[in-house]
Amino acid sequence: MRLLRLLTVAVCTATALVLPGTASADRATTSAAPAPGTARTGTTAAAAPQTVPALRQWTAGSGSFTFTPASRIVLDPAHGAQLAEDAATFADDLGQLEGRHVPVLVGAAGPGDIALTLGDTALPAEGYRLTVATTVTVQAGTTTGAFNGTRTLLQLLHQSATVPAGTAVDWPAKAERGLMIDQGRKFFTVDWVKQHIKELAYLKLNYFHFHLSDTYGFRLESSTHPEIVSADHYSKQDIADLVALGRKYHVTIVPEIDTPGHMNPILAAHPELALRTSSGTADPAFIDLSKPAAYTLIKDLLDEYLPLFPAPYWHIGADEYVDDYSRYPQLLAYARAHYGANATAKDTYYGFVNWSDALVRAAGKTTRMWNDGIKAGDGTIAPDPGILVEYWYDYGLTPQQLAAAGHRVANESWTPTYYVLGGAKPDTRWMYETWTPDLFQGGRTLSDPTKNPGSLIHVWCDNPNAETEEQIAAGIMYPLRGLAQQTWGSPKLTATYASFVPIATAVGHNPAWPGTGGPGNLARNRPTTASSTETADFPAALATDGDGATRWSSAYADPQWLRVDLGSTQAVNRVVLRWETAYGRTFQIQLSDDGTTWRTIRSVTTGTGGVQDLTGLSGSGRYIRLYGTARGTSWGYSLYEFEVYGNPPSAALG
Repeated sequence: MRLLRLLTVAVCTATALVLPGTASADRATTSAAPAPGTARTGTTAAAAPQTVPALRQWTAGSGSFTFTPASRIVLDPAHGAQLAEDAATFADDLGQLEGRHVPVLVGAAGPGDIALTLGDTALPAEGYRLTVATTVTVQAGTTTGAFNGTRTLLQLLHQSATVPAGTAVDWPAKAERGLMIDQGRKFFTVDWVKQHIKELAYLKLNYFHFHLSDTYGFRLESSTHPEIVSADHYSKQDIADLVALGRKYHVTIVPEIDTPGHMNPILAAHPELALRTSSGTADPAFIDLSKPAAYTLIKDLLDEYLPLFPAPYWHIGADEYVDDYSRYPQLLAYARAHYGANATAKDTYYGFVNWSDALVRAAGKTTRMWNDGIKAGDGTIAPDPGILVEYWYDYGLTPQQLAAAGHRVANESWTPTYYVLGGAKPDTRWMYETWTPDLFQGGRTLSDPTKNPGSLIHVWCDNPNAETEEQIAAGIMYPLRGLAQQTWGSPKLTATYASFVPIATAVGHNPAWPGTGGPGNLARNRPTTASSTETADFPAALATDGDGATRWSSAYADPQWLRVDLGSTQAVNRVVLRWETAYGRTFQIQLSDDGTTWRTIRSVTTGTGGVQDLTGLSGSGRYIRLYGTARGTSWGYSLYEFEVYGNPPSAALG
């Protein structure tokens, strides 16, 4: 993987980077559910609600549900114990979204409540049924299905406190949907990883691959081999905390310790184990599989770490090991000594794969490995068919040949899932409009798609200083959403990526996503509209998403407005405006009870841009807006963040 990325980085940077679409924010929806894999067309009053991924089936009803300050989460007494943990997680998330405590109880739900129950055994394991009336009911056959239903409801309430009535039946096409991060080359902070566990769950993505060792680092605390651990690393308690959070959010964390190649940080501490050519030149990445001590060291690490991760998988790497075995005669000698007189040098590699697999299987787990080392006719033994192969590039056996050999084959193809720091980026437009998780690199396919468990976005850090954590988070925002749609496999709300971007923007981030606003920001992640947008890249929702790197930008004209639905009547005593270069010189902050009649609580006639902290405000209302009457530049109005603070009046407490 890494060699190819490095060789083609310049070409891929120029050709593969596709930014969010700049077309208008139209979206085409209908209440009917077409056959899986087809796009909805046409617009009706019964349009399916906006979610990412889109709902698989939606039948419109009459009326609506409104989440109020009195709304509760109510558990079916028959399933209360099973649902208690997921209900508590949902309450925490709703509390972040609404800025208040949301109670959970067991009993009968009433108008304005959200009911959770099980018992629908006809649904797939991750499926759920969402019934929206004066009460919302989430029903599933499993707690995972019920949890997925709460993610859909979170997305809907993020956009509006009122949800149209109807019934959704929803389930995924692929079992594995998620993200891989290359921590071996770039250390990702615990907070960043935690944020993305919640972000994956918000999008109903369920798989997080930790690539924990590679060229520049070994990132796990070790009691057996502390000499190999990098300064920036995760403690075992860090891992326990991340695994626990993953379990809470139904995200499986799968570790990878890359062997027998990409072992630079380990071999830096054990140069005696580096593979050497016949002339004595050591390779800093390859361990010498002819030496018993190599197996001892790797077994030490497997024995130490296998119990740390409860996931059913362990990834051994096994990519980009020796390309010219004739340079290493000791590998041929080892193979013939262990696998017979007809063995090839490559059998030493295949034997190592199966040796590792036996250790993983003894721990009750399934081995995963990259595909590039598995070729035809270069050895007398083959990898165990129980190993799940991750196909990232069209080297060696095809996906169909791997499946014929007994393997399940995950689609981890370079195009369109690779996000390389300082290099190639996913073509998210092509991903959304054309690609499916069953289209492998090089146009390959499987005759039985059920052999393919799914796909991930892969963040490779070949150039670790090329991007910050914040830039990576922003860069993978839309690829993750495109992948969520394609791996869920539901009929799309719109056929074009340009029209999908505004939907993804409106759905936003999970309620705990970090932002520039302080605690109690009433506007954060609330439904936001504007008089205009400069382009579809700068929608109104970006002014209240809590992300200081995104912004709303208006047309180049006066007047303009930005309006936020706070969800219920709120007292307002402070507003913070974080302007981009295009700012308002003259504007008002206004409140409304109905979104139609407005009263001004602050007028500004000498705005200077930057960060304007407007304190001492007094008023209450459900809606708040910035109403600009004179721009400070020749451009429009542009806000990174519109923050609103204040305590709810006593009538709104609950």
